[in-house]
Amino acid sequence: MDLADLKSGRLGAADYAQNFADGHPPLNRTQALIEAERCYYCYDAPCQTACPTGIDIPSFIQRVAQDNVRGAAEAILTANPLGGMCARVCPTEVLCEQACVRNTNESKPVEIGLLQRFAVEGHFANPGAKPLFERAALTGKRIAVVGAGPAGLAAAHGLARRGHDVTLFDANAKLGGLNEYGLATYKVAGGFAQKEVDWLLSIGGISPKLDCRLGRDITLDGLLAEYDAVFLGLGLAGVNALGIAEPELPGLRDAVDFIAELRQSAPEIVAVGRRVVVIGGGMTAVDAAVQSRLLGAEQVTMVYRRGPEGLSASEYEQHWAQTHGVTLRCWARPLSVEAAGGVLRGMRFAATKLEGGKLVDTGEQFFLEADMVLRAIGQTYEAAPAGAAIELQGGRIKTDAQFRTSVARVWAGGDCRHGGRDLTVEAVEHGKRAAESIHAELTGVAHG
Repeated sequence: MDLADLKSGRLGAADYAQNFADGHPPLNRTQALIEAERCYYCYDAPCQTACPTGIDIPSFIQRVAQDNVRGAAEAILTANPLGGMCARVCPTEVLCEQACVRNTNESKPVEIGLLQRFAVEGHFANPGAKPLFERAALTGKRIAVVGAGPAGLAAAHGLARRGHDVTLFDANAKLGGLNEYGLATYKVAGGFAQKEVDWLLSIGGISPKLDCRLGRDITLDGLLAEYDAVFLGLGLAGVNALGIAEPELPGLRDAVDFIAELRQSAPEIVAVGRRVVVIGGGMTAVDAAVQSRLLGAEQVTMVYRRGPEGLSASEYEQHWAQTHGVTLRCWARPLSVEAAGGVLRGMRFAATKLEGGKLVDTGEQFFLEADMVLRAIGQTYEAAPAGAAIELQGGRIKTDAQFRTSVARVWAGGDCRHGGRDLTVEAVEHGKRAAESIHAELTGVAHG
């Protein structure tokens, strides 16, 4: 019996529309007003301290309660220019909502993420709304921002607000980075990533240059010769290998490519296996696994080498995967990809355990049938495009506290920078603070 079954079009049009609609519907006005009234509007609020971008959460929620959507959006976007995307995708349950004082005597914190989304998207939906921000007097300074993901977009917006002219380079055909290419479709339904980009660009002073790759079309030395400063928001372009032989087979691919294809294509034309194995335990693995199920896969298994406490995907994301029919199998590592006649048949795994603090094999093995295997075991920074002059630490770009690299007039932030948590909201904070640092160095005037 031929078990290989990798194909597209497994479901009907209505199923695709339902499966890839907004996974978490937004609050309506009545729901938002009721939820906002649950906030205690704490002084020195712990939720604000827990927010990597320092949004004044009590202030924006109070404005929601007052039915002042524009005011709420202004409070959010002043601190976090990508506050809309962060409201959709950030793990608020382990950041601001975990710190909510409602958790002390109740089991349910204020729904800060949903209220943030309500405010930002409510403002974006008002075509007659006046701009929230205007550019400062032009400085005559020119800055190159390389990489149009969360860090690059935040840096570009912060610099443009301060009167600098920004050229925003990106290797892709669209701006947005992981927001556009790396998140599950159901998290950013309705083309929200590009709506947010359009809002960011509306401030003026930002000129995008797409399909332009550092190391191929431009060089760091060339940018330094033409611009007053450079910000690198390069993300993590490399994908970790499984560490075993990986033959080129249909169905054996990187999860990030699978997710990107889904974001840029109609789901009915994306091929998926009947039995899918996802290697990894992070957010990317969850996004790939759940979307495989939504495309019509009958069996989807996430395999992780350590125990469930080691998973980098949040408990919420793990629950999301399991409620969508994904099986989570821990304590196993890949041994071999198995194929016959050029067709992927499955993967063999070794059972693992901790012994003396080290991960070792137990001696047991098992086999999972699969006609599709997705690698989601982490991404790495590719140093070659930026050049050897950029000092690294732990395989990523080393910077000081002001996000300056080892090369004069070059700053860096986001996932490519050493020491981060690979969170969208943290990348935004990097870009925001780097813009402040660049502005201070170019003008000699600190500006918050």
